Amino acid sequence: MPAEDSSSPDAISETNSVSVPQNRRTAIQILTGFLGLLLNAVPATLGGLFFLNPLLRSRQAGRGSGASEMEDFIRLKIGAEAVPDDGTPVAVTVVSDLTDAWNKYSDVPIGSIWLRCDPDGKISAFNATCPHLGCAVDYRASNNDFYCPCHTSAFDLQGERTNEVPPRGMDRLEIFRATNGQRDEGGSELWVRYKDYLGGKADRIEV
Repeated sequence: MPAEDSSSPDAISETNSVSVPQNRRTAIQILTGFLGLLLNAVPATLGGLFFLNPLLRSRQAGRGSGASEMEDFIRLKIGAEAVPDDGTPVAVTVVSDLTDAWNKYSDVPIGSIWLRCDPDGKISAFNATCPHLGCAVDYRASNNDFYCPCHTSAFDLQGERTNEVPPRGMDRLEIFRATNGQRDEGGSELWVRYKDYLGGKADRIEV
């Protein structure tokens, strides 16, 4: 019997009838797979951005992008008029807005400081945490000095240690007077750059 000619019209028609549906099914499978991948990728991307949002915010804040130096300072709740001219120290609680992951809290106490007016009329600020082991430093009116009741660390009114218990003097903080947020030596606003430092170290190491 003679072999069937594969180039005959009947053979070509049969081949097309098989290949066309197969190509169509393959195209549908590819399209379905792509759509499924896209549908899974969108929520995954959004979820990733949600969890990375605090990191992105912190990086943007760190870049500064032309922000003024005031971002590093906190305005105190009291004004310069609340600091006695005779040099008597005043204890002040520093409050600020804090962002913890995805939550923001307003007016949260972040530490305590001592303020005093120097003989030249300028105001000094000291972190109220003892540089020895982290207790709170008090003002001892009877001796007119700063004193830590935990381990008897003592400091003069300039923050310098007067005994060998603490490894260093009190941690002095940057502070300036301002008017409407602008530096002004005669302004009533007080702005401080609050920092915490490791205790038990001779050098100031920021936490």
